[in-house]
Amino acid sequence: MTWLLPRIIVSAIVAALGGLLGLWVGQWLGIPLLSHLLGAALAVGALVMLDAVRAHRLIQWLRGAQDGEAPRDTGLWGELGYRFERALRDRERLLQRERLQLDQFLSAIEASPNGVLLLDAQDHILWCNSVAADHFSLDPVRDRQQRITNLVRYPSFVAHLQSGQYAQGLTLTNARGRATLQVIVRGYGEGMRLVLSLDVTERERAEAMRRDFVANVSHEIRTPLTVLAGFIETMSSLNLTEAERRRVLQLMGQQTHRMQSLVSDLLTLAQLEGSPRPAADQWINLDKLLARVGADALALSAGRHQLTLPGEQHAELAGVEAEVLSAVSNLLSNAVRYTPEGGAITLGWRIQADGSGELCVSDNGPGIAREHLPRLTERFYRVDGSRSRDTGGTGLGLSIVKHVLQRHGGELDIQSELGAGSRFRLVFPAARVRLNDDLAIGAEAAMAPAGR
Repeated sequence: MTWLLPRIIVSAIVAALGGLLGLWVGQWLGIPLLSHLLGAALAVGALVMLDAVRAHRLIQWLRGAQDGEAPRDTGLWGELGYRFERALRDRERLLQRERLQLDQFLSAIEASPNGVLLLDAQDHILWCNSVAADHFSLDPVRDRQQRITNLVRYPSFVAHLQSGQYAQGLTLTNARGRATLQVIVRGYGEGMRLVLSLDVTERERAEAMRRDFVANVSHEIRTPLTVLAGFIETMSSLNLTEAERRRVLQLMGQQTHRMQSLVSDLLTLAQLEGSPRPAADQWINLDKLLARVGADALALSAGRHQLTLPGEQHAELAGVEAEVLSAVSNLLSNAVRYTPEGGAITLGWRIQADGSGELCVSDNGPGIAREHLPRLTERFYRVDGSRSRDTGGTGLGLSIVKHVLQRHGGELDIQSELGAGSRFRLVFPAARVRLNDDLAIGAEAAMAPAGR
């Protein structure tokens, strides 16, 4: 109230001065009293007019955008302008702070791996993040204020949203083609709802693969165990001749070996999946590795196939020798098992133009139909189950090969046609391929000037 007393004093002074001026003029005109009152009134009126001008400036500022400062007048209107301006600036700072907090909150929701939809009481979309827009095929800007049931027309979703019973979640299958969404709806505020969505496609696929894996392992182990149990019962209940007993023991040994191979492959897969990626500073002599797998393939073939093995390559691979040996051995053993007698099998190695290395196993066997190629590396997947069991395969070999290549940063490429044979390429990145020291020295000597 610092303006009140000065305003009273100023008003009194202005009225007194106006009255004195009017009295002086009135004496000159011969009407002193009337002039005295008129002068005081005119002075007060002038003061009022000045107040009106100041008030008009303040009102004009309030009616505008209030971008600049309020009118800097003295007295009452200056005080009012200052108070209005400070209140507006405080409100602007508060709104800016709240807007910043809202933006940060929405940015945090935008970064969420879950889809988030905000709906009003009439099912209109108030806001959604990009994940929810992808899940429900929405446009996060264009579809605002649109009714969700007009855009997302899954009958189960519409029924769940309108039921008002949100204790249980909802699973949407075949969303966005083949995706599976888990949807949770929660109410908040006055009739508004929060819709959360999570893509569980990979989780469902992993769960299905786990169930299939357990079922396949159980089946693969149960079959030889059943055979062994039958043979044991036969030997204990029947009087067998020596030849029959040897035949039964031979078959029991085959089933035991089959179970041992299965368990060994399962342990290999578990080790591959549970261990870190091998370092790129452990180098494998490729010539020794190829000589070893070639000798094993020759022994397995026993002269029934034409095997072509590479000569000395003077190359090295960075990785785990046992894993690379297992991958190449699996491919060669598969070629020997599935290629008819008299067929040709080739193991090759070359360094490609980009520096990557390629190990290739090819044969002229019966080949594989095109529809089977994408699934060959799945565990226990067999093109012909009975044939695979007859040849002693566990159904895990190509899965092991794929995991070995992935751990070494490489790729497995399979090319095959019925009646035209098969070609399996193991491609290792350039960072894991190098020529060994002996070749490097030889190359330097060849490049040296004559006579030195």
